[in-house]
Amino acid sequence: MTRLSNVFSMARFLSVLVKEFIQMRRDRVTFAMMIGVPLVQLLLFGYAINTDPRNLPTLVEMADESPVARALVAGMDTSDYFDFVGISTSQEQSDRALRDGTASVVLTVPPGFQRDAMRGLQPELLLTVDASDPVAAGGAIGAIRGVADLAVAQTLQGPLQFAAATPAPFTVVIHRAFNPEGATSTNIVPGLLAVILSMTMVMITAVAIVRESERGTMESLIATPVKPAEVMLGKIIPYVFVGYIQTIVFIVAARALFDVPFTGSFWAFFAGFNLYVVVNLALGFLVSTIARSQMQAMQISFFTILPTILLSGFMFPFAAMPQWAQTLGTAIPATHFLRLVRKVMLKDAGFSDVAQDMAAIAAILVVITIVALRRYRQTLD
Repeated sequence: MTRLSNVFSMARFLSVLVKEFIQMRRDRVTFAMMIGVPLVQLLLFGYAINTDPRNLPTLVEMADESPVARALVAGMDTSDYFDFVGISTSQEQSDRALRDGTASVVLTVPPGFQRDAMRGLQPELLLTVDASDPVAAGGAIGAIRGVADLAVAQTLQGPLQFAAATPAPFTVVIHRAFNPEGATSTNIVPGLLAVILSMTMVMITAVAIVRESERGTMESLIATPVKPAEVMLGKIIPYVFVGYIQTIVFIVAARALFDVPFTGSFWAFFAGFNLYVVVNLALGFLVSTIARSQMQAMQISFFTILPTILLSGFMFPFAAMPQWAQTLGTAIPATHFLRLVRKVMLKDAGFSDVAQDMAAIAAILVVITIVALRRYRQTLD
């Protein structure tokens, strides 16, 4: 019995077991992460993630007001894949809508469309799709043929039925704008910049500040006349330059390895990039006011990164998510920066095209800053 107790003691085992349960109860952040992360993943993957986007905003350039053309527009409007948002009066208007994200699809009906179809001249319907996200574009491209055939069958009846009975009297030309090859890397690589900056900026800032608290240097800083806003700026700005280095390396590598273009305004990108870096550093500062250890800081940072990856439109089409998920995604800075990066790098966008995205990031920055400063004052108390 004595030899057995030297090898394994039930009393010692139970003591360690009870100690770990007590420690787990005290470390509420870790316990919440163990329960919360799987639950969030279940809800997001089960309800929010969808790779078949519907209701893409669609414009129509109507150069022919014939019954077939009107039936085609009506068919698109009732289709699950297209959300008819208006008529475009010019090519420039259509290009601008595709570039700033107002429209994802533009259908161009040429002059004399029905007349040429009746004469067997095979007129061309042009479907221009924003293919910067090839997954989102795939549904619209696959659906337009069926919509067009149904419109012809419903309209060409009676004496005109001969045209509907033969192979389609027109052709549908697909133009994949901004990503003609439909390359996945062209969509993923620019979006990856948003995820990388979010992942590193939030975690680095949170861990660095919590490390000072653990070492006792934060107390010395608190004892000085330094104001919370001054502490926040002093902690954040050095890591802005880290973000600069990351972004330069990323853009060079994206161009050299994946041939990802950079066609838009550099200054629009520069302004949006700085806003995005600062908002993530501010979020890291907020995390540091909640965490009590470096491990907790890393855990909470990971918890913020998960919705960034899943709800921003990085991995899954934003348009395919249910409305509640899109609302949550709109509150995530990466959602707007991801759109900004793709517009500038792929769509030749300028300041006016990304102004709405920058305004959204700035608004989120204001909210996070206010909450972080209030939390910091509470930690001082």
